[in-house]
Amino acid sequence: MDRRIARTRSILESALNQLTLVKGYEAVTIKDICDEANVGRSTFYAHFTSKDDLKRRGLEHLRHHLLARQQAALAGGSSPQDRALSFSLVMLEHARDHAALYKALVGDRGGSVALGMIREILGELIRTDLARLDMERVRGPADREATVHYLVGAFMSVMIWWLDSGAKLAPGEVDTLFRHLSLEGIDV
Repeated sequence: MDRRIARTRSILESALNQLTLVKGYEAVTIKDICDEANVGRSTFYAHFTSKDDLKRRGLEHLRHHLLARQQAALAGGSSPQDRALSFSLVMLEHARDHAALYKALVGDRGGSVALGMIREILGELIRTDLARLDMERVRGPADREATVHYLVGAFMSVMIWWLDSGAKLAPGEVDTLFRHLSLEGIDV
């Protein structure tokens, strides 16, 4: 991607996040974003179709970060238990680092957009884990998809519980808890 395009997108993403912290996602308009980023509406629409599109695409950096972590874990010579669900700690650290934005999004359309995108990303990662780790107990496509949805739901539930309770536990402790509960359940 051209550096100017990447820079413009980054400025727009940052503007949306800053405004969300101040006004809440629902109250932020495209005009607000353009004013904050000091760009014209036509520039905004050259890159994004809507505020929701900007929010979703703003999570692409997270997707790439989690994919890199997964590839490193799967390439490592460690046990299947260490390689499976390797996204968990990185995702929890990201959530902790963006807890203020999470709180600003909770109960708002932006929260459902962001959490929906995160669910999609985690589903992709888990499908890859299941395929590469060749888990014996997950036999057919229906079993795999049920397992994917189960694990995504379990992770999201644990992460939201943790954030809603003030993220008092360290991300590593929550990661250990989630991975223990999940890996025992899918017999890795």
